[in-house]
Formats: sequence, C-alpha cells, structure tokens
Amino acid sequence: TKDDIAQHVQRRLPLPFLAWRGLDERALARWAENDRRVPGVDVYVEPVRVYPFGASAAHVIGYVGRSNPSASTEDNPYHYYLPEMEGKGGVEKTADGRLRGRAGGRLIRVDASGFKHDETGDLQPNSGQDVRLTLDIEVQGMAEEILGERLGAVVVLDPRNGDVLALASTPRFDVTALQSQKAWQALLADTRRPLMNRAIAGQYPPGSIFKPLVALTALISGRVNSSTVISCTGVHTIGRHEINCWSKRGHGDLSMRKALEQSCNPFFIECGLRSEYRRLYHMADSVGFGRRTGIELEGEATGLLPDDEWKRRERRDAWRPGDTANVSIGQGALLVTPLQMAMFTGALANGGGVYRPRLWHGEVQRGELLQQMAWGAEDLDLVRGGMHDVIHAETGTGKRALVDGVVMAGKTGTAQYGNGLKHAWMILFAPFESPRYAVAMVVENAVSGGITVAPLMRELMQRILIRDGVLLPVPGEPGGMDLELIEGEADAG
Repeated sequence: TKDDIAQHVQRRLPLPFLAWRGLDERALARWAENDRRVPGVDVYVEPVRVYPFGASAAHVIGYVGRSNPSASTEDNPYHYYLPEMEGKGGVEKTADGRLRGRAGGRLIRVDASGFKHDETGDLQPNSGQDVRLTLDIEVQGMAEEILGERLGAVVVLDPRNGDVLALASTPRFDVTALQSQKAWQALLADTRRPLMNRAIAGQYPPGSIFKPLVALTALISGRVNSSTVISCTGVHTIGRHEINCWSKRGHGDLSMRKALEQSCNPFFIECGLRSEYRRLYHMADSVGFGRRTGIELEGEATGLLPDDEWKRRERRDAWRPGDTANVSIGQGALLVTPLQMAMFTGALANGGGVYRPRLWHGEVQRGELLQQMAWGAEDLDLVRGGMHDVIHAETGTGKRALVDGVVMAGKTGTAQYGNGLKHAWMILFAPFESPRYAVAMVVENAVSGGITVAPLMRELMQRILIRDGVLLPVPGEPGGMDLELIEGEADAG
C-alpha cells in the first residue's frame, strides 16, 4: 500500500522495499513484457526452505523467517539489502550460525533519495554447514501418529548414548503455513497451545513413574531391602492427613518387587519417609531432575524439585513429612518434563549412566555422560525386576503395554492436578536384556497410565520392533487388547 511505502522511506529502512511476494507464472510473464515501463523495480528470486516431512518434527526442526535488518545496516557499503532467511524456532534457530552461512550483497549507486541507478559490485554468498540430527524420522512419525489429536508428548532415547530418536509433541503445527499472519494468529489463539513443545517445555507431576527412583533411594539407604514387607490397608495416615492407595481395599503385605508391579502408594510413602527426604532429593538431583538437560533447543523447562528452602521461600512454611510423602508418590510440588523422565529411564536401562540428550550428531560417537550413578547391581536388578512385572505380570498396572515376543520393563503413572483432572504417564525400556530404546509418554487429561497410555506404548513399541525386524507383523489393529477393567484401576499409577 502507499502507507507501507511511505513508512519504509520515512524510517530509512534498507533497500529494497518488498512490494509483492509469491508471484505466480502469469504475473512473472506480464512483468517480463512490461519491466522497462517500471524503472527501479526488480524481480528477486528468494530462497525458500523446504520441509520434506511436513508437520512431522515441527517442534524440533523449527522454521525460518525473513531476517529484518535495522536501519544501521545502511552504514555497510553493501547496504542494498537482499532478503535473507534466519532461524526462528527449533534447530533452525539454535543452529542458525552453522546453517545460515553468509548472505550475498550488491553494491548499488543510488541518488540522495535512495533511487537505484546501477550496480557497481557484488558480494558473493557463502553456504552454511549441514547439521545432521539424531532423530529417527520413522520413529518420530510413529510417535506422532499414535498420539494423534491428544495433548501430550513422547520422547524416545537411545540409552546407550543419549541420542534423541523421537521428540514428539501434539498437537502439531504446519511449518509451511507460518508465512501467513492469519495462520500465526490462529496458532497463538489456539487454547491447545500447538506451538508449545510439550516434550521439553511441558511440566507435569510425574505420579507413580517416580517410584523407581524412590525405590532405589530406599534400597541404597539401607532402610529397605528385598525382604522388607510393608502392609497396605488402602490408606496411609500422616498426622491428621490420609493419603489413599488406588486399591481401596488395600494390597496387604508387599515386598519391593510386588509394590512396583502394583504401584502401591502406602509402600512408597513409607520408603520415602524411612529414607529421609535429603537422600531422595539428592538422588533426584543427581539424575537431572529440577534443571535443564541441556538439549540443543530453546525453551526447555527446568521442572521443579522442591525442598525446604523452596517451600520456605515460596510458601512461607517448613518442609514436613506430608511433603515427603507426596513427593514419594510423584505428587505435591514435584514437576518433571517428558525429556527428563526419558533420561532417567535411560539410566535405569543402561545400569546407571545419565547421558545428556543429544540431538545433533557430532564428531564423537558417544554422548556426554553427565553422571554414573553408584547403584548396586542387586538393588538395580530388584527395581528393574519390578518394572518387568509391571508389564508381564497378569496383575501389573502396565499389562496393556505387553508386546508378544519381546521382554520389556516399564512403569505407569497417573498424576492428579487441578480439580480432579489427571495426566497419564508411562516410562519403558526395551528389549529388557540389551535395551536400545528408553521411552517416556504423557497424555494430558486422561484416565490413567495403565488404561490410557499403556495401549499407546504397546502400539509404538510393536511398530518400532516390527520395523527393526525383531517382530513379525501382526494382523489386525496394533494395541488392541481385550482386558478386563478391575476395580479402582482407573486410579492406578
């Protein structure tokens, strides 16, 4: 419009002024016939980033937009500005310095009003470097398809080195539509928050998927061992407060392995109280909870690992046994991200190695080992055994994740928030003896980990392992299991 042109001149912005974009063949043909009638106007072929996988991995790959230089750019001799693209999100932004290279330029002779007369020189562009991601685009696509229109996230890591194989967040968005201001406004107004990468920025109470960490803390403290039996009556009383187990009738006498399989709240509350919170806090801090993992993306959340100092600062109250009890079952003020949970699952899978999640392939073949946990072999075997039973035992809370022909280990979780709402979780590693996949999945506003997420996890792992040649294709819909719902199971971790 005339106003756009006037504003461009008044602000003394770099030339040229972009009048039209996206000319079709017909418009270009008309221009070719009449270009001499409009001096000072050129046609410029602008590079366009192509995303061959469409909306897949949009939160990871990100997108580019036109770089808008400031008026000070006119101080540069090569001030006749040629449109340049820069990363605006995802890896496109964090790796912009490598991907972008250097734009070319033209030395233009202009008059006092900025009118172009001729070109007296040019500056040749330099190409940027390639960035090769660790993503397995097939696994990424599987995770996104399985989540569908649900609000949630899936993270798949290689526990042997921390490589990120999938980082799925739904709902997705179409990066090719972001050139439109109308599309931008629609995404920003969407209450489902499709631009948010839930895999790294979503902060959720973990619920019962935190119990393997509580179990290891209790075992290492020596306050609990493989022979310890704790009785569950369906409720645990702390002072005047009661915390219910999902089994209203109670589980009776339980050992550690059975308690993991059944996800018994009173058992792990007792484990947390016997261990003392300082030990539990130290263990959680050591495996990376409460801080960013350092993945090569912007917008990663820290989660929240609360302690006495935090509570005194934020709630003006001291840490109490009830707080320890809540954290021991993954509730209270504790918040984690799906990426943090996948990183912890990878450590359970590989024997205690906490690897920084790696999204770019580098010169070294192995990811950065942040911490080697001093978990005793017997303690780890006991916890892993309980996670095995979560899936493979007939009464395991994660039995709906069972894939015939492969042994896996997992843990379900159901975290309450707000007014009776729930987030559903499951963590899993497979194959059991030589894990190649560590997975964390969360679905918002769900029923429970065992009912909502376990069947989705089954479908994901079945598809991955068929792709890998570990399993043969199974006729019919993957994940379809006819299992009876037992009383209270909708509240099970």
